[in-house]
Amino acid sequence: MAVKKIIRYSVLLILLFSLSNCKKNNTDLLYDRKYVNEIKAARKDAAFYLARTFAPGGTFAIAKEGKIIYSEGIGLASEDLEVKATRNTKFRIGQVSELFTNLIYQKMVENGTLHPDSTVQYYYPDFPEKQFKLPIRHLVYHTSGIREPQGEESDWRGLNVTMQAGIENFKADSLEFPPGMYLVPNMYNYNLLGAIMENITEKKFNTILKDYVTDTLNLENTLIDNPFTFIKGRADFYDHNFVAQVVHATTRDMRFRAPSEGLLSNAEDLVKFGNAMLYSDYFSEEIKARLFEPVLLFNDIPSNMANGWILMADREGRKIYGRSGTVTGGGAALLIYPDEKLVVACALNLGAFSNDYPVFDMARHFLPQTEEQTTEEKTNDSAFPDEN
Repeated sequence: MAVKKIIRYSVLLILLFSLSNCKKNNTDLLYDRKYVNEIKAARKDAAFYLARTFAPGGTFAIAKEGKIIYSEGIGLASEDLEVKATRNTKFRIGQVSELFTNLIYQKMVENGTLHPDSTVQYYYPDFPEKQFKLPIRHLVYHTSGIREPQGEESDWRGLNVTMQAGIENFKADSLEFPPGMYLVPNMYNYNLLGAIMENITEKKFNTILKDYVTDTLNLENTLIDNPFTFIKGRADFYDHNFVAQVVHATTRDMRFRAPSEGLLSNAEDLVKFGNAMLYSDYFSEEIKARLFEPVLLFNDIPSNMANGWILMADREGRKIYGRSGTVTGGGAALLIYPDEKLVVACALNLGAFSNDYPVFDMARHFLPQTEEQTTEEKTNDSAFPDEN
């Protein structure tokens, strides 16, 4: 079996590295001829990543100046059935899910449904009072002081667990620090925010997601993962065993953590989402202005995250907004270069050991290059930083 996988990925790599043109007979491949050379180079990066990590398959997409110039599924959505990944294959995107929840929050603040300075208990009375006042904005910023998941909580295998039941894990615990002092990302912040949204609207989160984001932005492949329903185009999920072999992932019910890491999507939807951050009239200038504003922490230290986005800059000083995520059975990454009007995304059916998704390497082909760029620089700039 191992030899078969090595041969298959070697053939995939050789095939993509030998391409002299984007294949016309690949009906699933979307590309803009204006960028054909850059796209060929980006495809090689994507194929090399799959071969290097033994990930069965994934989707990859790039947009430039608001237009999708490349989108493709590479590899397999299902190894057992030998089903190819396509542009419409749906993958688990992990913590990238927070970006969708955050936009719902921004729209609810704009229309008056939520107020950033109101406390959690105001909207969700079942959540006990704490030793410090807890405004809901600190859930959004990951500065709440709510403890991190412990042990099996971070990858809970419970089935048919509601969002409200998931909050039982931590709602009785004290805050670990005064809200606003430190930034500590964990799924409990956005899960609690999602429960507040359900409580205040009297709607389920999947309906809220459709009403506020996916229907409006025409994201046809983004939805909550549910192991008990048939979802067209959903990939099989894979994981690493204790000796780092790729095996079938065990079953997970992601619905109780949908606001934090439980969504399905693909690279093309993620790129559309990134384009909306730059161009959509659905989001007011006020929302766009505050989305990427760093939060001031203890001693006025600016955070490296804002509203779920990681704030970065490359060695040329180019601003980058991004987020990556990995959960059992999948992972994804999204990058926005706002000044260069470039958006890059990927989604796969195998979670990454680290945040070294190929989006940085793929983006590089569409950015101005300098003679000083070296192999060492490429290595250092090819992964997401630590979120803490």
